Amino acid sequence: MRILTGSICKKALIALLATWALQPVLSWAADESANISDSAAPLKPTEVAGWNLYGQGTFVEQYHPAFTAPYSGPNSLSAGDSNKETADLTLLLGHRLWDGAEFWANPELDQGFGLSNTLGVAGFTSGEAYKIGAHRPYIRLPRLFVRQVFSLGGETQAISAGPNQMAGNAAANNIIVTLGKFSVVDIFDTNSYAHDPRGDFFNWSVVDGGAFDYAADAWGFTNGVAVEWTQASWTLRGGIFQMSAEPNAKVSGVHFHQFSSVIEVEQRHEWLGHPGKVKVLAFANRADMASYDDAVALGQATHSTPDASRIRRYATNPGAVLNIEQELAANVGAFARVSANSGKKEAYEFTEINRSLSSGMALQGALWGRSDDKLGVAGVINALSSEAKRYFSAGGMGILIGDGQLHYAPEKILEMYYALHLIDKWVLTADYQRVINPAYNQDRGPVSVYGLRLHADF
Repeated sequence: MRILTGSICKKALIALLATWALQPVLSWAADESANISDSAAPLKPTEVAGWNLYGQGTFVEQYHPAFTAPYSGPNSLSAGDSNKETADLTLLLGHRLWDGAEFWANPELDQGFGLSNTLGVAGFTSGEAYKIGAHRPYIRLPRLFVRQVFSLGGETQAISAGPNQMAGNAAANNIIVTLGKFSVVDIFDTNSYAHDPRGDFFNWSVVDGGAFDYAADAWGFTNGVAVEWTQASWTLRGGIFQMSAEPNAKVSGVHFHQFSSVIEVEQRHEWLGHPGKVKVLAFANRADMASYDDAVALGQATHSTPDASRIRRYATNPGAVLNIEQELAANVGAFARVSANSGKKEAYEFTEINRSLSSGMALQGALWGRSDDKLGVAGVINALSSEAKRYFSAGGMGILIGDGQLHYAPEKILEMYYALHLIDKWVLTADYQRVINPAYNQDRGPVSVYGLRLHADF
């Protein structure tokens, strides 16, 4: 089976070959460890005297061969063959403050860059790649928050220990308040099959609603407060979050002069005996942002390239996401997202997507005798508004895209991954993405992106 050929980077090929070669050894080791004792079970978070300690590490390498590109701009995906890698090591430290209250801190060590420094594709190819990077490891603190659960009665449910979650019991009906620094999509727009770039799909517009321009710094985190009210089969969520001082910048200090408000309704149900969820989300960003049409008009008046940074003023940009997940059969699930924003204002925090439709399926390896493996397939169509088309056609630059000119067509992405469970908490994932019309440009591409991800929990 031809998966990766000589054109892919040597490290990726060696990693795959090593995995195939070691598979019999790993399978034998897994069988032996299962027969030793219960103490050899897969690692779990360590909780001692109200403290919880958990860790994880992820390495991602992506490669694309050369592709057709008659021209390139400052924000274009490099037309030559290229490979980039990212790595992170995260410590998740939690403390139980009092009944129902937890404190969490997630110091993290990061290194690396996305392809073309995370530029050139609106639905970018790696959720582990940020808009800021470094060749050497650097330390940051993406999460620092307090969570309080207020019981409202109902059936008592057991809560398992996990990342940023302590073991215990909670009432089925409750109110949860989260305050501090975290990611908006830790709580909103989640999906069981497509939401974790460390465990399932890679692509930005598969793991989140592509047009959901949620408040965040260049790494995807910000300050805010979220409240979740769960009653029977419904949950209502709301939150207010700090936006960066200017598009694609760092969040500094704590203020809410520029903010995003988010509300989401979730309904849980069963269809033919299989669980599913439907979520409807609405958001509105209030910040100093440019109108695409105003930027184009100024460029025409001054005989210059449109520049959004010259005409920013306090304004609102609203949007919405419909998010569906449904188990179809044992070990088979499907998902879909439809998202849109007004398209009249520049993208502020996430990426240049004004309309997005994504859908796909995820299968558990129990179907073929590998219970801990996963297989996923997804497709995405991303689109620009008419205002954004005019801006980028005139040579404007955005957060992720800007080829200097634009022969417009919707950006289409196909992604497939296979996650191979190695031993204990080690998982190796092979990923393939086919990007047609990268950055909405028919003149460039298509491009194939090959990826490897090694993830470990400890």
